Amino acid sequence: MAFLKAVEGCSKGQLWEVREPRCVLGRHPDCDVPIEHLDASRHHAQIVFVAGDYFLEDLHSRNGTWLNRQRVKKREKLAEGDAIRISETVLEFFRGSLRGPARPQTRVVVEDRDGPAGPAEVIHCEIPSNRQSNPLDILMRAELEALLEIVHSLRKTLNVAELCPLVLESALKIFPAADRGFLLIVGEDGKPEVRGMKIRRGPAEPEVRLSSAIIRRVIESQQAVLSADAAGDFRFKNSDSLADAPIRSMMCAPLVDAQGRSFGVLQVDTLEQRGRFQESDLHVLAAVAVQASVVLDHARLHEHALRQREIERDLELADQVQRSFLPSARPEIAGYRFFDYYRPASQVGGDHYNYVPLPDGRLAVVVADVVGRGLAAAMLIAKFAAEVRYHVLTASSPAQAVAQINEVLSTSIGNNHFITLVLMVLDPPSGRLRVVTAGHPPALLCPLGGPASAIGAQKSGFPLGAFERAGYEESEVQIPPGGLVLAYTDGVVEAANAARQAYGLPRLCQQLQSASGDPLRFGNRLAQDLNEFLGDQPQEDDLCLVCFGRDL
Repeated sequence: MAFLKAVEGCSKGQLWEVREPRCVLGRHPDCDVPIEHLDASRHHAQIVFVAGDYFLEDLHSRNGTWLNRQRVKKREKLAEGDAIRISETVLEFFRGSLRGPARPQTRVVVEDRDGPAGPAEVIHCEIPSNRQSNPLDILMRAELEALLEIVHSLRKTLNVAELCPLVLESALKIFPAADRGFLLIVGEDGKPEVRGMKIRRGPAEPEVRLSSAIIRRVIESQQAVLSADAAGDFRFKNSDSLADAPIRSMMCAPLVDAQGRSFGVLQVDTLEQRGRFQESDLHVLAAVAVQASVVLDHARLHEHALRQREIERDLELADQVQRSFLPSARPEIAGYRFFDYYRPASQVGGDHYNYVPLPDGRLAVVVADVVGRGLAAAMLIAKFAAEVRYHVLTASSPAQAVAQINEVLSTSIGNNHFITLVLMVLDPPSGRLRVVTAGHPPALLCPLGGPASAIGAQKSGFPLGAFERAGYEESEVQIPPGGLVLAYTDGVVEAANAARQAYGLPRLCQQLQSASGDPLRFGNRLAQDLNEFLGDQPQEDDLCLVCFGRDL
């Protein structure tokens, strides 16, 4: 029997049995030893067993296989301790001898019952007489058996909930004296949660209590702990969980991810006096915890990747939903020209604009800002857009339409959700514009050559959804020939550069005044000016605006 242990690379610490008569190494999932690097070939190399010896062969890989820093060009015989390099992964080859792989890097601390509260000296325990004459060999075989059991568990599932009991069961096979075993993983709230539990002996208990102090100490120090006599241990005298349970001996080892961060513990204990754990047992548990960490870390990363893909799919769906409620084209009305601009800060934004043609030839223009982003905001926009279209078409006035929209949204959206809105209804022949504002920056009217001014700034009502019975007022203005009207969201004026300076309303008005009554010219110059103002600074909020002008 022979083994490979990763001593460098992303799988560092993991152990594989060399399958006979042929063991394949590579990037393909079916390989016996997976090499998780993109520059490794799918079937990179193989180890073959011939007449009692093991030989390494390169399988015509793109980047080569290296044995003890020499490129493999033909079949090479493997010896104890040989180093095989494939890409960034280095594997140590060894047979089932006393030398074995290097000990895990976990620092082992054995707590002396009468020692100080800090790390104690290692207790040098005698090997029980029921062990064979070569204790190191027994330890080595037990450790290898546990490690291989856990590595094989990785092939069965990448689901953390299913993997934890498998890892725990494999670990307990090495400790026949252990009565109970627990595997805990730190949750999102920072508290350890029991993800695996096995009780082999002892009375049935409705509740099993674990010492949070011990678990916290192991997680924070990343040191495995052994108490040969937990019930009488000086340092655990304040632990109610140990005082209530007749625990004679316990061991607890940390689970550490590839970045060196603790994410849980593996703990075993015994209720029998004759089953006390020894120093050698702690070394084995520490080695098992190292392998369990590799397996569980892979599974956690896999689940995180799955969750991330779900989030990305939700965002793609939200983006599709949101864009489906944006106008596909700008209005074409004789004597008027329109420009609109929308640039979300993230994949899915919370701003919205739309045009609703009315039966009598008038046009409703909507610009809104929904609090929040993502799928929830997209769903809210979908409902909002449908309500706007219905009530604008059926209400007797813009103010009544906004009041009815607010009443519907107030009873259907949750707390801390609201929408700001500016609704403008244009009568093209007369140039008359009726405007209702609900907690939104007021629209601007800029005559040709004249200063821009806010429309109905004193008549703005509450945001939609804030109060069910809110009332709204209209403002009416006349768009002169050559005049421009602009509605925008707060992300435009609040856009900040690297110096944390806001773009501001004065600069926006200046751009509007210099457009000479041409909304297309204004829009293109504003977009360019915003880009120059922001520079490399990330966009923090959505940018949305609608500008239209009356021809001379």
